[in-house]
Amino acid sequence: MDNTARIPLLYHTYNSLFLRLPFKGIEHTGTQLALFTQYCEQRFKEFASPVELVTAFWKDYFEHSDEDTKHQLLFRFIQYVERQVVLFDSVEDALFEQTHEMNGPGSLKHLLSRLETPEHKAQLIEKIKTFNLRLVLTAHPTQFYPGKVLGIINDMGQVIKGNDLEHIRQLLMQLGKTAFVNRQKPTPYDEAISLGWYMEHVFYNTMPDILFRLLRSMQLDVVEFENPRLLSLGFWPGGDRDGNPFVTADVTILVAKRLREGVLRGYYRDLRQLKRRLTFRGVEEIISAAEQKIYRTLYYPDPTQYHSCGELLGELYEARNILLAEHDGLFMEELERFILKVRVFGFYFASLDIRQESGKHQAVWALILQNWAAKFPWYDPQDFFKADENTQIDRLLSTNYLLDAADFQDPQVLETIATFQAIAAIQSTNGEHGCHRYIISNCSSALQVAQVLALARLTIAQLDEEGLPGAVSLDIVPLFETIDDLATCDTAMETLYRNERYAAHLLQRGNIQHIMLGFSDGTKDGGYLRANWSIYRAKEALTRVSRAHGITVIFFDGRGGPPGRGGGNNANYYAAQGHDIENQAIHVTIQGQTVSSTYGTKASARFNTERLLSAGLETQLFPAHSNELTENDKNLLDALSDKALEAYLKLKNHPEFVPYLEKMTPLKWYGDTNIASRPTKRGNDKGLRFEDLRAIPFVGAWAQMKQNVPGYYGVGSAIEALTPEALNDLRELYKRSLFLRTLFENSMQSLSKGNFNVTRHIADSPRFGVFWTMLKEEFERTNTHLLNLSGQEGLLEDNLMSKTSIAIREQIVLPLIVIQQYALQQLQEDVVPAASAEVYRRLVLRAMFGIINAARNSA
Repeated sequence: MDNTARIPLLYHTYNSLFLRLPFKGIEHTGTQLALFTQYCEQRFKEFASPVELVTAFWKDYFEHSDEDTKHQLLFRFIQYVERQVVLFDSVEDALFEQTHEMNGPGSLKHLLSRLETPEHKAQLIEKIKTFNLRLVLTAHPTQFYPGKVLGIINDMGQVIKGNDLEHIRQLLMQLGKTAFVNRQKPTPYDEAISLGWYMEHVFYNTMPDILFRLLRSMQLDVVEFENPRLLSLGFWPGGDRDGNPFVTADVTILVAKRLREGVLRGYYRDLRQLKRRLTFRGVEEIISAAEQKIYRTLYYPDPTQYHSCGELLGELYEARNILLAEHDGLFMEELERFILKVRVFGFYFASLDIRQESGKHQAVWALILQNWAAKFPWYDPQDFFKADENTQIDRLLSTNYLLDAADFQDPQVLETIATFQAIAAIQSTNGEHGCHRYIISNCSSALQVAQVLALARLTIAQLDEEGLPGAVSLDIVPLFETIDDLATCDTAMETLYRNERYAAHLLQRGNIQHIMLGFSDGTKDGGYLRANWSIYRAKEALTRVSRAHGITVIFFDGRGGPPGRGGGNNANYYAAQGHDIENQAIHVTIQGQTVSSTYGTKASARFNTERLLSAGLETQLFPAHSNELTENDKNLLDALSDKALEAYLKLKNHPEFVPYLEKMTPLKWYGDTNIASRPTKRGNDKGLRFEDLRAIPFVGAWAQMKQNVPGYYGVGSAIEALTPEALNDLRELYKRSLFLRTLFENSMQSLSKGNFNVTRHIADSPRFGVFWTMLKEEFERTNTHLLNLSGQEGLLEDNLMSKTSIAIREQIVLPLIVIQQYALQQLQEDVVPAASAEVYRRLVLRAMFGIINAARNSA
């Protein structure tokens, strides 16, 4: 049997076990849910609204039940479906290695098999000496499974592999008794602990194993290899304070301590295992002492503890030399694997990024300048504000007035100073790699970058003999997000590169400039096609200006789960970039839900990590000329993205755009889900403003409605606006350009998860009918044109695995979609009794979890 076909077969087999669990009424609930699902499918074909559908279901099957009984049944449906989704996740995880080509194209084995000449091998060796793949784990509010449920999914996947029916039954019982909803919001530290599970149980072993296999295949010494951070991790929980008032300097230090403890616990376990094998004279003593010393470092710090990973590595190297010289290298591979882990993760495990919004730094500097004016009678801050940008940058980067917290009372200034001091404290305990980047979100100018570097200089810079600030061990990272900022970001960087003091800082940082680009907010700002093409163009421009100044730019991509937030096929995205885009590294965020769905098991983590690594390496080793866009290609895509932007802006500027989101979607309830510490919108205004909307609830709300607007809107209109000649050119470009195929195929993924039948009733709304029709027409227009362009008869026709998975998940979750829309429709009535309104609100909220979890990457 085809492995893809085994997934639905196993799911339905194990799903039948639910009906035989010893829970009161579960057999009736399962049977009634099956009836309700069939009812939904049939009545939607007849264009019934959710209220009409649910009301008719009551009449046909529960005519004599009271309202409370009926609504309790809906809640039981939701609970049942949530657990069905978990079961399906577990089945897919269990069969991952059977349904994916683990050694196929994109894998490490496939990459190595393509090294047909000594020149290729030499090129690869040179490339991996400097390349870096960094997966940055974030705790954005997209993870709807609490940690205990994620644990059950992991365990269920393992027992399904062995087809252990009794153990599966026990886990299903556990699932039935386990709450799926957090009773209170997690703290940033809670989020760090949650993601720490993946680091300790998945990445800790997977990343060094990939690197070990690569180096051994290339006959390179794993101990002497100069770039152990070829594969590395980044971390945002506890460091990302943009819009999150709960992330403070104290929290940042606490999370960094947790990261250090997590990797040291791994080392302690590994040393205990090594001690069982390395029982030879001279080696046993070293390993035993290292085990005890790691234990003291973890739990009972004293002068004999390790103060750096360099001390541990020195002892391990000594053990290696003795093992080689006196014991024939017995169990050398086990020792070298452990040494490589220590070299990869150090004493920090993951680099903790600091992020703050640009406006906060501007406000802090205004307060600092006011303080200086009061402190120094001759100082007039207005002279600074009246100066041009270049002068302001020079003054900020040349001032030597060190910032002392004792001079300030404003909490914002004090917290900013404490944040930089936290960076220095983390570097002293975890090493510089433990916290070396400060990201400026919503960055739009060179001045905003200089403001942060100046703050770092005046708080944590190394001081010279005269007590003046010098070198700063920190990379300042602008994050360009909006369409306008993406269009001008190269000018901002040119200004910085030309500044003598900023250039000196870069020289001290190895002439490397990290730049982050935001897919989520770009899509929210300018639509799917324009955002993706603007980022491509921005990368070209930033590469050009950086190379002109002798700077190597490292791009850090803020990508979410769904295509509307930069997700989809990430490996193909990077493989499709041409030589006009710097390829020194791939740094990319792995956000919330996508961590568990894409990197939640060792098999999936290995598969996806290898494909990202290969994508970065193969573009130089085996350049595909078809991936190089000509000037004519770029002009065509310029025109296409202009038309897409025009269509999207027509939608975004529609007077009912924000009211539709506020009144017709579950957007307003995202903050009640208790899935993340960060608020769902910027600012404290009670009203909803588009500019304050976070990209995650914005995209997630459209996903809940099964409309997925950010993943396709404007694409169909843009293609339709092309001349016949341009359309032919686009069709030819689609055939030869991996970039364009990836872009459009990711959009097809969004379309495949759409279902306008469930919101068809909105077409009759006096207020929102026209707006809903705009959405539906663009959905159908994009679907038609992408199928014509690709030559496919149906969406995802050439990706049977994804198509099958999406189809089953959409069928499982259909009852939840109907229940949520039923509740939303009831809440839109003019008069709703308070008690009923609370029931409907709870139905909306509870249905959100299953809908998002079923999609796995919709937020």
